Amino acid sequence: MIENIEKIVARHLLEIKAVQLRPDEPFTWASGWKSPIYCDNRKILSYPERRTEICGYLVEVIKGHFSDVDIIAGVATGAIAYGALVAHALGLPFIYIRPKAKDHGTGARIEGDLPNGANVVVVEDLISTGMSSLSAAECIAKEGGFVEGIVAIFSYNFHRTREAFEDANVILHTLSNYDALLEEAVASGYIKKEDLEVLAEWRFKPDTWGR
Repeated sequence: MIENIEKIVARHLLEIKAVQLRPDEPFTWASGWKSPIYCDNRKILSYPERRTEICGYLVEVIKGHFSDVDIIAGVATGAIAYGALVAHALGLPFIYIRPKAKDHGTGARIEGDLPNGANVVVVEDLISTGMSSLSAAECIAKEGGFVEGIVAIFSYNFHRTREAFEDANVILHTLSNYDALLEEAVASGYIKKEDLEVLAEWRFKPDTWGR
């Protein structure tokens, strides 16, 4: 792995505005949580150089941590493109996992072919609470696959999320995270150093922060 990859990826996300930080004007998530950060990693797809670089990092992580991979899976919808790009780079089959079974046709939740006993690495664009990722992993296991682990571009690094992955016995590797992002945001002048305390508090109490 390239040294300081967490900071490199964080810097890229800030440069292309895939991540926005607004401690004074928080965003509101669908869950109702107030958040000083908004992350939309689908924006990376619009920047070919960054897209290629970040997908290359995901490939490196997979090669470095998982030796026996049969299939790459993307989690719908944000990680479908990244999963397909990574699978193409590795010369592996690709599937994607819907949030729920479709209400027409076969009613499948997995799109693509998943042979029984196949070793699968799941690709995600963003890890927040981790519930959608773990749900996808559970779905793969129920359909006869074995989840080697999950790789993602960015994580908010919630303590409860790390616990959830540990409890589910699912390995998680991310290219960058909230802590690295804050460091880069200060270094680049995106935020002031005095904003750090408020921004750091959010990671520990995301459900009550800003209320």
